[in-house]
Amino acid sequence: MTAWRDDILGAGFERADLDLGADEEGPLVATLVRSLPSRRPLFDRLLGWERPLENVDVLYLHGWSDYFFQRRLAGFWTERGARFFALDLRKYGRSLRKGQTAGYIENLDDYHREIELALAAVEEDRPAGPRRLLLLGHSTGGLVLSLWASQNPGRFDALVLNSPWLEFQLASAGRQLLAPLVNLTARLNPRDVGPQLDYGFYSRAQREVGPADELALIDPAWRPDRTNAILSGWMRAILDGHARVNRGLRIDAPAAVLLSARSAVPRRWSEELTRADTVLDVDEVAKAALKLGSSVTVERIDGALHDVFLSGEGARREAYARLERWVLGWQASRVVVLQGASKAQPRVDGVPSATG
Repeated sequence: MTAWRDDILGAGFERADLDLGADEEGPLVATLVRSLPSRRPLFDRLLGWERPLENVDVLYLHGWSDYFFQRRLAGFWTERGARFFALDLRKYGRSLRKGQTAGYIENLDDYHREIELALAAVEEDRPAGPRRLLLLGHSTGGLVLSLWASQNPGRFDALVLNSPWLEFQLASAGRQLLAPLVNLTARLNPRDVGPQLDYGFYSRAQREVGPADELALIDPAWRPDRTNAILSGWMRAILDGHARVNRGLRIDAPAAVLLSARSAVPRRWSEELTRADTVLDVDEVAKAALKLGSSVTVERIDGALHDVFLSGEGARREAYARLERWVLGWQASRVVVLQGASKAQPRVDGVPSATG
């Protein structure tokens, strides 16, 4: 059984370590955080009233140089009845150990190990009855979850991505030009450090317009103002993931992708950076999103930052409204399917019987 203990986020949050063995830098762990919905009021239970997502489990993956700290995001789900789980991947956030290279990995599929352990923990103590699994990923976490989803058809029911890093900033042509150089460098020295191009403007934009109570929780050792060092072995893994998305993932569940309406290049500070994605080329990501599968909804949010749920108040409110609209529509579609199945015509020898 998973050993849960109090989490740094305080009341309503617990965490558990997931043992991943060890590598050349020492012991490896991932950390699973959970927040469970409160018990429904007695009056609601007596009348059979349920919250809209009572049968849903959510698994969240953070982005690059990041970890889970968003209590408000968890609350969105638990207030609607869902069980919420967030995974700090190996060498990130709660899982980062002394002497480890923050965020470093050479194959994104290695993360499948902690995803599987997290899902096993989600299955423990699950409420009775059929449940639905929704995968929720931000930025690099969206890329990781998309790759896992493509290899695990039928094991989840929906994919929601918050500004997923599905394509390189210079688009597929730039990626194809860069990949041979990155591959060569990674073979010779996978720990070779690339140039630091982050001037801290994205973090500043969040502090300027984002939710102050959420941002006050950030541990700068786990989420620095400027990103972790870019190493060639890690970049090779990212470019490989982008190439796989470009070939088409054929994900068999509906997907929603939330993005800012525009990108801005952060060469120098300006107020424009508080109303745009300064990390990704959102137009390229929107095009790449159509290669996730056959049912993809792309939501473009005016004024949103890279993390749409940490944007200015208006864009943040719109992001949650779009998320709710999509999720409740997805959940309602299950009811329609079940009702349709219950009204199916009687069958004789496997063939629907004729009526009227």
